[in-house]
Amino acid sequence: MSRHGRTHKPFYRINAVDQRTKRDGAFIENLGWFDPLAEEGKQVSFDAERMKHWLSVGAQPSETMKDILVKAGLYDAAKRKKEIQMRIDAKMKAAAGVTSAKA
Repeated sequence: MSRHGRTHKPFYRINAVDQRTKRDGAFIENLGWFDPLAEEGKQVSFDAERMKHWLSVGAQPSETMKDILVKAGLYDAAKRKKEIQMRIDAKMKAAAGVTSAKA
């Protein structure tokens, strides 16, 4: 997602991008947009067919984009919930290791 808009009024374009490119750098294909400040139901618009295509050829969505895709039904909600829980568990384990090392 590339950020557009102005200060305190973000607007994002959903793009297919090479992972080595900067956040707002060159993109391969524009897939839609996301407006976090718009009213519910009008926050996101994207081409679902092209999104499915990019996911099928190995595109890795960002964390935010995964949440948007779950809401749209294009990403497995159970898989996403498991990813989030694994990340929380890893942080808890790392925090426990730091506190035990200090003691």
